Amino acid sequence: MKRPLGAQISHMLKDRGVDVIFGIPGVHNQELYRGIEEAGLTHVLTRHEQGAGFMADGYARATGKPGVAYVITGPGLCNIMTPMGQAYSDSVPMLVVSSCLDETQAVHGQLHQMKDQRGAADTVADWSCQANTAQAAYGLIERAFEEFELSRPRPKHIQVPISQLEADADPAPFPNQPALRTKVLPPDVAPVVSLLNIARRPLFILGGGARSNLWRQILTELGAACFTTYAGRGLAGLGYELDFGATLPRPASAEVIGSADLVVAVGAELGEVDLWRDTLGHGTQLVRVDLDPKVLGDHHRAGIKLQADGESFAKALWAAVDSVKPATGWTPAEVSQARARWKAEVDAERPGIVPVLDTLRDAMPADTMIYSDMTQIAYVAKEVWDMAYPYHWHHPTGFGTLGYALPAAIGGAVARRGRPTAAIAGDYGFHYTMMELGVAVELGLSLPIILWDNGKLKEIEDSMVRGQIAPNAVVARNPDFCKLAEAFGALSAAPSNLAEMQAAVGAAFDAPVPTLIRVTPDIV
Repeated sequence: MKRPLGAQISHMLKDRGVDVIFGIPGVHNQELYRGIEEAGLTHVLTRHEQGAGFMADGYARATGKPGVAYVITGPGLCNIMTPMGQAYSDSVPMLVVSSCLDETQAVHGQLHQMKDQRGAADTVADWSCQANTAQAAYGLIERAFEEFELSRPRPKHIQVPISQLEADADPAPFPNQPALRTKVLPPDVAPVVSLLNIARRPLFILGGGARSNLWRQILTELGAACFTTYAGRGLAGLGYELDFGATLPRPASAEVIGSADLVVAVGAELGEVDLWRDTLGHGTQLVRVDLDPKVLGDHHRAGIKLQADGESFAKALWAAVDSVKPATGWTPAEVSQARARWKAEVDAERPGIVPVLDTLRDAMPADTMIYSDMTQIAYVAKEVWDMAYPYHWHHPTGFGTLGYALPAAIGGAVARRGRPTAAIAGDYGFHYTMMELGVAVELGLSLPIILWDNGKLKEIEDSMVRGQIAPNAVVARNPDFCKLAEAFGALSAAPSNLAEMQAAVGAAFDAPVPTLIRVTPDIV
């Protein structure tokens, strides 16, 4: 049945497993909305395109499926570019579909006109392409979904001229048989197995791309120690005695890594935001396993490189574990001593936050999925809060965008109806996207929002002091956050001690609307 192309796109997305669209309609993209209800899609109306992008990001991280957003020409696309940049750096599958003007070279002064809209999006997306026909639009959507499965997942942008969205088009073709990613087989890991057989102190570094539920068993059988990146927290599970945790940024972690006689990094970029130093610290053989050839060829100079996904590598390694003699070079005592020392360092660097986090952790169900913002309380949490499950704490690690936590948590909560989801934000970053609180109220989300309110850009103030710069422009007037939340229709709490905070968090998971819980440093 022929329909306007905008409607056909919604039907095509539904056929490829999409069930939620985040976005804002406008006169230039309204044709995309013609087929949403008919196709059986749910649309979440956001207050700003930046919120739409972060919600799509949060949804994608919670489900593993691509998050999809519809935006208008010009400012709509520009507003979502920050979330696209975040999704690019953190390897999040996101598809942004926008309209575009039919002609921009010979016609000037049009609504939402940009010099090069596609080129602008291309700076923060894996790719940005224009579809001038229905078949081109279908082909680009198919390409995007294939690449989400086969390669490092990153955001894609497709723009379609307004006249094409309005024009009748035949339906999209039926979905292709999904392409199969090349899997690692047991023979492929033979060189790694050989090295493990002679290693006394093997060390694994597990990143966000190491996706597998086998790592605890593998590490236990091998007698191997491990670090995780922030994105890899939880892969070793709680209580593994040889887990150094997400403490790679601790300067002394380089000494620990240097004491290993084999280092295997799986799905870990090992970039600046993973290490906060130039070198890993290894003085022995380094094995890298990653989908991205750029990672395999970086300055860490791995001796053995496997271009593969972490899950199939883990399965192949698990199949060969019986042939490896367990290592005995690591002891639980040295790991626990190092972790205790590093936790004390973290507490000294940002005093008073660790006790708050210990209480928050006890107040939340173990399977709570947490979305955090660029704020001191999150920086501390990433190093000291061990996760029971992998991929249950999401942070804007690479691009480092403020305003991420609330909308991303909304996207996650939409995907996880009936399961616990929480947001942790700082007072300054909350200003960026606090209007999305209205979306959470409309959707009736039982969402605790932990607002760390120190009344300033404390991390920047501390950095200025360390740089011998008189602190400047680090204090902004805050509203009464509790009254603000209530004005949106949310609940609020301002606990005066840790026990009250714990009770407020517990109640928030059962509330019919989100609850903003304002926490200040003097709570300890």
